Amino acid sequence: MTETISPPESRAARRRLSAAERHLLLVEWCDTERSFPEPLPVHDLVARQARRAPAALAVADGRRQVTYGELEERANGLAWQLRALGVGPEVTVALVGVRSVEMIAGALAVLKAGGCYLPLASDLPAGRLRFMVEDSQAAVLLAPPRLATRLPAGALQVLPLALAAMPRAAAPPPGPTPAASLAYTIYTSGSTGRPKGVEVEHASLARLVRWHQQAFAGSPADRMTQFAGPGFDVSVWEIWSCLASGGSLHIPDDETRSSAPRMIAWLAEQRITFAFLSTHLLELTLAEPWPAGMALRILSTAGDRLRRWPPGSLPCPLHNLYGPTEATVYATGCALAPGAAGEGLPPIGRPLANSRIYLLDEALQPVRPGAPGELWIGGGGLARGYRGRPELTAEAFAPDPFAGAASAAGARMYRTGDLARHRSDGNIDFLGRVDFQIKIRGFRIEPGEIEAELLAHPAVRETVVLARDGEAAGPRLVAYVVPAGPAPERAELRGFLDAKLPDYMVPSSFILLPALPLTPNGKIDRRALEKLADSAAASAEEAAYAAPRTLVEQTLAEIWAELF
Repeated sequence: MTETISPPESRAARRRLSAAERHLLLVEWCDTERSFPEPLPVHDLVARQARRAPAALAVADGRRQVTYGELEERANGLAWQLRALGVGPEVTVALVGVRSVEMIAGALAVLKAGGCYLPLASDLPAGRLRFMVEDSQAAVLLAPPRLATRLPAGALQVLPLALAAMPRAAAPPPGPTPAASLAYTIYTSGSTGRPKGVEVEHASLARLVRWHQQAFAGSPADRMTQFAGPGFDVSVWEIWSCLASGGSLHIPDDETRSSAPRMIAWLAEQRITFAFLSTHLLELTLAEPWPAGMALRILSTAGDRLRRWPPGSLPCPLHNLYGPTEATVYATGCALAPGAAGEGLPPIGRPLANSRIYLLDEALQPVRPGAPGELWIGGGGLARGYRGRPELTAEAFAPDPFAGAASAAGARMYRTGDLARHRSDGNIDFLGRVDFQIKIRGFRIEPGEIEAELLAHPAVRETVVLARDGEAAGPRLVAYVVPAGPAPERAELRGFLDAKLPDYMVPSSFILLPALPLTPNGKIDRRALEKLADSAAASAEEAAYAAPRTLVEQTLAEIWAELF
């Protein structure tokens, strides 16, 4: 039975937590404190690997590849150039390009110079690129020559982003890197339409890398994917976790990473041991056959709500990870064994090392286990805040009243705006956005539950369910469906859901699409779906409409028409 989802408990509805429940929520399930050796900045960890094995493969992008020795020398040479232009702690360098050897060498050079890198995808609209470069107050621009003309010159100093143009140097510029200095800034969408720059310090990035090395036994034997686009914070984890551990980073081309069969074949051919796939592509790969004898030992995903459990044919565990950019990529995670299938949709796991998760009500008090609450994140992985937006930082980050003696004074927590609940074992169910919950005929529902049921239909390959404004009739549910083969009849889909869900959870319209639109980061573009021409919905409704066929039906239709 699919249940409805309630909002975070109100103060009136909240019952007082027992001492045992409070201890469970705030102590046992938040017991994540870990000490990691040598909290070195990531570029020092990469340099260590270059000294250990200079001839080892570091990065391959299909067009070229570099060893650790060459990557280190090229990045050192560019770092000297950047230092000469004034780059140092708290100085931002905008880095524009595509997933490539050059982008990684450029980012490494910025860190070696002591600066903060701002990764920007080259296919972003020119206006958005200009805004981010100007808003970040970048002092230097690293970009391919063909792209530099799209960006404002102003006070910017421009260097070409090309491997051959990077001089070689045996050592980087001198100077320690303070743990509290900025490592990178990534812009995320803002509710007002103005992107906001999330600033992350070296200490938080080092924590992410050390967690990866401990949790996944990262080593020089790993061959890891670099799937995420430059502006997607998962790329930070992919790049530095791999290179700091001495593994090789492999970058699939865009055609490969947009096709499930090609991606699976590429993972097998490249003998990839550790792969990240966006949730959208992962769900497509889970429906495909996987070849035997793959080297893959870890498959991971993040970005959207996971709606499929891993099949028994998967060659390795699937790690479902969750975290906003403001928490330095990840805050929770869990491993799902091949063939595992639990109640409902897969959970997002438990807090990672040195992260704390609180599910709070409107009064910022913990909700009881099993009750929905807004997800807040505490611990050592939080970002500094938003670039040049102190008022927004104050709204999103608050003092952490639950940290206690386990954390130093000044502990903070971050408000995600996501709705979640604890399972009895401490794992967390992601329920959706607090502000995106849909209320239909007085019932609060979660579209993900409907999507999961639709995906069980053999003729459905992908689906997204959204609420559309029905004007006088109120909001209505619309299902966007990508068929798995011949297009199913809308009446068939409606009947399939009628047998599984209450009537208020059955979409009123089914719009068939050849493919779902995606954002540059590979996530489903829900805004693009919402902006689909109304004619698509109208044609879907007309297809389901049947004219009166008998005299009785015609008479009843005329009576109803008069009444309306």
